Amino acid sequence: MLLRAYTTYVRPLLEYNTVVWSPSLKQDITSVEKVQRKFTKCLLGYRNCSYLERRRNLNLMTLELRRLHADLVFNIVKLEFSDFFYF
Repeated sequence: MLLRAYTTYVRPLLEYNTVVWSPSLKQDITSVEKVQRKFTKCLLGYRNCSYLERRRNLNLMTLELRRLHADLVFNIVKLEFSDFFYF
């Protein structure tokens, strides 16, 4: 239930407008990722697991990988969309 609440309410705030704003500095990427890291550590049964194990068991990707995926999808859609319209 907490995982669903996280993916519904918290993660969209972290991923808002990733096409325009995507952290490029390592310290910024780490600080954004720290939110997910801290949340998964608070879940029952996952306190002693590593972050990689928690993500694997909860079926979560890193937020950095999700941002890269969103950028890729946006660029593909933009390219296909531009084929239909000529300005």
